[in-house]
Amino acid sequence: MAFRRKTHTRTAPAVDTYGMDVVTLVGIVAALFIVISLSEPLADWSRLPYTVVLAIIGTLIGTAAAYLVPYGRAVTELAPGVEVVAFSIRANVFLYVLLPTLLFQVALGLNLRRMAEDWVPILVMAVVAVVLATFAIGLALQPFTPLPLVTCLMLGAIVATTDPSAVVSIFRNIAAPQRLTRIVEGESLLNDAAAIALFGFFLTFVMLGVPNPTLQDALVGFPLLIFGGVATGLFLGRICLGVLSWLGRYPLAQISLSVALPYVAYLVADQVFGVSGVIAVVMAGMTLNYLGPGRMSPTNWTNLREVWDVLAHWAGALIFLLAALLVPRLLGDLRLHDLFLIVVVIVAATAARMFMLYVVLPLLTALRLSPRVDRPYRVAILWGGLRGAVTLALALAVSENFRVPTDVKRYVGILATGFTLFTLLVQGTTLRWIIARLGLDRLAPIDRALSNQVIAVALQKVREEVAETVRNHDLTHEIVRSEAKRFAERLDGAIQKAEVADDIPDRERITLGLVALAGRERDFILEAFRDQLVSTRLAEQMLADADRLIERTRIGGRDEYRVAGRLSLAQGRDYRFASMLHNRLRISGLLARLTADRFEILLNLRLILRDLHAYIDTKIRRIHGRRIADLLHELVKRREDETQAALEGLRLQYPGYAEEIERRYLRRTSLRLEEREYDVLFIDGLIGKELHTTLKQELAVKRRKVEARPPLDLAVQKTELVRQFALFAEMDEDSRKQLAKALRTRYVQPGDVLMRKGDTPREVCFIASGAVELETAGQKFRLGRGEMFGQLSLLSHQTRRTQAIAISHTTLLVLDEARFRRLLKRSRKLRSAVIESAERRGLDAAALQL
Repeated sequence: MAFRRKTHTRTAPAVDTYGMDVVTLVGIVAALFIVISLSEPLADWSRLPYTVVLAIIGTLIGTAAAYLVPYGRAVTELAPGVEVVAFSIRANVFLYVLLPTLLFQVALGLNLRRMAEDWVPILVMAVVAVVLATFAIGLALQPFTPLPLVTCLMLGAIVATTDPSAVVSIFRNIAAPQRLTRIVEGESLLNDAAAIALFGFFLTFVMLGVPNPTLQDALVGFPLLIFGGVATGLFLGRICLGVLSWLGRYPLAQISLSVALPYVAYLVADQVFGVSGVIAVVMAGMTLNYLGPGRMSPTNWTNLREVWDVLAHWAGALIFLLAALLVPRLLGDLRLHDLFLIVVVIVAATAARMFMLYVVLPLLTALRLSPRVDRPYRVAILWGGLRGAVTLALALAVSENFRVPTDVKRYVGILATGFTLFTLLVQGTTLRWIIARLGLDRLAPIDRALSNQVIAVALQKVREEVAETVRNHDLTHEIVRSEAKRFAERLDGAIQKAEVADDIPDRERITLGLVALAGRERDFILEAFRDQLVSTRLAEQMLADADRLIERTRIGGRDEYRVAGRLSLAQGRDYRFASMLHNRLRISGLLARLTADRFEILLNLRLILRDLHAYIDTKIRRIHGRRIADLLHELVKRREDETQAALEGLRLQYPGYAEEIERRYLRRTSLRLEEREYDVLFIDGLIGKELHTTLKQELAVKRRKVEARPPLDLAVQKTELVRQFALFAEMDEDSRKQLAKALRTRYVQPGDVLMRKGDTPREVCFIASGAVELETAGQKFRLGRGEMFGQLSLLSHQTRRTQAIAISHTTLLVLDEARFRRLLKRSRKLRSAVIESAERRGLDAAALQL
């Protein structure tokens, strides 16, 4: 519904009608955006969730429209210049225009590396919760309605999807555990996709004139719907990434292409392949999220994310606002019995949610698959499970489907809308009160005690700086004296509170100091990213490690800080998979990329850890004291030594490459400092805009050359490793190159069994870096870089009596029996080494077939 003023023109009527429609549409859109802009401050003033305010305003507008449109002629007679225009919204506006934008932005903003650690609770809380709620609501409704069970299940799928944006926003404001917030966010994304997929599946059974799927169709069709959407989104996302790389010099073109991606994914999946468009959009967004930072410059990626944040804000607000306009239309035929059915839906949905939170989630916690969720947070998640635009959009889609029976349309519209209104107007308006009653908005006692000390330290620092300001500006003595007296009273009060509250145990102080250190480490990573010293992809990986460091330190203190620090140095599943590809299939591309990433991450981490010592001395020591600061210095130094050891291990594996990475880092730093100097000169007015632009363009050309990371050629590195072996020192360069081609490189993790007792010997291993422990006849030997093992059993033609285990990250050069024997005949030094190793273990060298 909208009001428009009648105008008169001499233009042809057809053109005038078209023009008037466009003008009306523009006016309506402008009005909607005005409402959106005013809703945010109104939500802050009223202390209500933003989505609830939008829903209330939309419902009021929809109610006014439903009342005024039938009296449009009377309004026109009272106000001759105004005409009432009916404004209708169809479900396709939500499903094809607004929903893809919202889902894509959520997928684009997720921390996928950290979510991968919690994929089990996220999938369970999303998919299993939706299925459980669908069947709980459907089975609870069926005895009280004349509808068949499959229709009740469809209604259950419609109202099963939750919109926890309100509770997520509150969790962020009250500093709830990040892992818990991440699980709730991941659940909100995936349960939309699961609910819409279930809805489409059950809708097929409800529609008239469409053959009902058989059980076989259901078992095959539903997984096909899901995995087809995944494959479509992944494929289109990869194609988009390729084009984005090609458009690297055109940031606006990259943003424009990203805007097209969710709509193309939705339409291709839904209209061409007949699979889930929602899941295709989510998968396309996750693909761009995971791989995009490595294909785009940091500045372009940041701009793209900011544009998508704005688009999603508009799309989310429009979804709630427009959906709320439909409330009067969907509740047009409400009866007393319908209120009872709405209560049934509320009870069933709440019971299903409680089962997930109080039975399934504690079970996952007991299995160490999910973090422990305290009772106040579970209550907040339960009460914050609002329903909103997606539920209303699906209900509208049913009401517009001409194949759906009329009684089904009526029940779906009324029950879905009634339940949504209950969650928004009852749960949404009381959510902050519930949070306050649970005590989640209050500081913990230790934080309260710490805040008094922080205030006292800050005020002392402020007093010093104010005194300096007075000396520099020669202010009026009377004013300075009165203000100094007032400030001194405030400072004395803060010091007294700090002394009274100075009962924080040292263990807690260490934890607080480590959390502050981990937060500062995160800030350093962001600064390096902004200064373009580290790529977007690697920055996100380092930030994920820093977030894990913060979370685990909050939970477990010093011990968990050490564990999380070591995890950031460990070679994860991706690295092990890449090593397997290289060792078994000779596919080295992934291993080379991950190794180069690891070089760069370790180098930056080492520099950041060194900078943390100054932060301890200048900030933490003032709050927690000298003894705590010394302990923190020791913990950071230990991490620094572990990082340096890991970096040295890589230097030994890949000689020369670390130097190339360091050289690239210095060049990037110098370019950044040069750019900063040009900016300062421009701001100070010493150079003009034309010269400043020219200098920046020249720097951009230089930066593109420096940004290219030197390639890590594993074959070249293998040649370097062979050259460093003393055993091969007597060989000429051509012979060493031929040997390098014959050798196979194998990368192993600590604890990997390299040789087992009883195996038939077929190869000899040379240790390029790392260490190996041999166990034979109850005795243990340790071998290091430049030594070999496996040669004695191979030459004596006996089954192995020795077991070899890697005790560190180790690089082996492996040679098969035939090539080893040929090498043995040519190399006098190698024969001497074999005889010496046999004598060292008490074996008869004459028994070896040399």
